[in-house]
Amino acid sequence: MNMTQPIELDLPHQLGKDEARRRIADNVGSLKDQMPGQVADVAHEWRDDTLHLTIGALGQEVLASVDVREADVHLKVELPPMLALFAGPIAEALKRKGSDLLLEDRRD
Repeated sequence: MNMTQPIELDLPHQLGKDEARRRIADNVGSLKDQMPGQVADVAHEWRDDTLHLTIGALGQEVLASVDVREADVHLKVELPPMLALFAGPIAEALKRKGSDLLLEDRRD
């Protein structure tokens, strides 16, 4: 029995892989400020073109990966059992705001 509730979606972009990766790298530090609720901590690590995130939320640990590709970003979020009830609303929020959160160009 799978104890986690995975959410997977693709966020299309027209930036190319290198520019998308740069923007995500620039924005990852502010992800905590953009998330609703009581997010305690966001740890991140790049492995090649995939950003791995560990997010502490409501006493739970959420694992996520952001795979940067040429024409889209593949997002995978593993929700622990206590947060699985919110999978639908979280998936909808990611579809609506994921591109803005990850791919917004914040350079002056």
